[in-house]
Amino acid sequence: MIKIIIPNNNIEERQYILDIVFSEFLGLEYEIVIRHLRSVKSYNWEIELENGLKLIIKDYFFNKYLKDMEYLKKESIPSKVEFVHNKYAPESDIPIIYGSSSMNYSTTTLVCGIDIFASCFFMLTRWEEYVNKNRDSHDRFLATESLALKNDFLHRPIVNEYIELLKNMLFELDNRLVFKEQKFELFLTHDVDSILLYPTLNSGIKTIVGDILKRKNIKLALTNILTKVQVHLGREKDPFDTFDYLMDISERLGVKSYFFFMGKGIMKFDNMYNSRDKFIKDLIFKIKRRGHYIGIHPTYNAYNNFEQFAKEKKELEKNLNTNITFGREHFLRFEVPTTWQIWEDNGMDWDSTLSFADKEGFRCGVCYEYSVFNILTRQKLKLKEKPLIIMDSSFATYQKNINSIEMKNKIKLLINKVEKYNGEFVFLWHNSSFNTIQWKKYQNIYERVLKENGKLSM
Repeated sequence: MIKIIIPNNNIEERQYILDIVFSEFLGLEYEIVIRHLRSVKSYNWEIELENGLKLIIKDYFFNKYLKDMEYLKKESIPSKVEFVHNKYAPESDIPIIYGSSSMNYSTTTLVCGIDIFASCFFMLTRWEEYVNKNRDSHDRFLATESLALKNDFLHRPIVNEYIELLKNMLFELDNRLVFKEQKFELFLTHDVDSILLYPTLNSGIKTIVGDILKRKNIKLALTNILTKVQVHLGREKDPFDTFDYLMDISERLGVKSYFFFMGKGIMKFDNMYNSRDKFIKDLIFKIKRRGHYIGIHPTYNAYNNFEQFAKEKKELEKNLNTNITFGREHFLRFEVPTTWQIWEDNGMDWDSTLSFADKEGFRCGVCYEYSVFNILTRQKLKLKEKPLIIMDSSFATYQKNINSIEMKNKIKLLINKVEKYNGEFVFLWHNSSFNTIQWKKYQNIYERVLKENGKLSM
């Protein structure tokens, strides 16, 4: 049994991050010993292995904030991140959020200056977003505000790197240690914002008028009129009815699709369909018959409204005849720690909201599912976060000048990163991200990137 000695401050926070790192990520049994210390210099993380050797992780964070939750202020976020070489790191360098590059050795002890645990705590709990109040027009914390993007490591699963660093140091001290085996998994998810492009006879008329008056494109207007007529006559599938195609792709990959549906909302961004519609019921039957999964896509205001979330969950469970236990927030709206607590209190198993709307990458710094932490109640929750890595509209909406080749290469780079650490690649591609002007140049990206990365045979 590994013994981990910690000082008697920030105990709940320390216990949480140790549990995530040692139990959930490394799969090691351990016990925590709380030591009452007077000297701040002694406030380090001390890991004693069964063979008597020790790993000391220098504490550069919690020993500065001895009162509970005292760290929750913007000034606690480092102004700059240093990139250093470390022989135990899995990459050529490693970013240090908290700590120093120092490494000291003796016959019985290895001392690491990188505060692995505080750095992981920073990324996983997202307390950065609680103390930094800057938001966009949808009340979202954007990548441009994050320490990760400002210091150019958003594209790196930095927590996974820290875990490998720790694993390598522990193994050098005791090569009998057996770590949890992780396996690369592909999670293909689809937020269903709109079921159909032409659900009624009046649908799409505004767009067609825009083709003529705004875009001055008569040919496009005629094409859209023809498509609309053919759809209403039942001769063509609606452009947004890509559900069979998405399930076909998943099945060829040997995985299942996750479809997240919306209930009744109160904003203009909601209510693009009714969960009681016959088309929905038939679609749900088809998804279930093919063995794919159904979750919730809470409406615009549900991310910080318990009653609204509970109402929508109950509606979907009734109308879709499905037990709802997972999903993702609409517009990726998220509030630390409120959203997680709402999901927890509604009996949800996992959320997959946490990617930035404006930039692809590792918002939580990790590609493993993990139990979340409420920084205000100071409690580890049963709810798991399954971090989203890429959302299609992060490119089409926020990086409009990107071409299909650049987009494909960015996606492939992140898939490769996740594969390296045997993590979960959570990919969001909307059913409606096909067959329109906005998506024409990206029409085949979803299928192509999976094929070219060796995931899909043709």
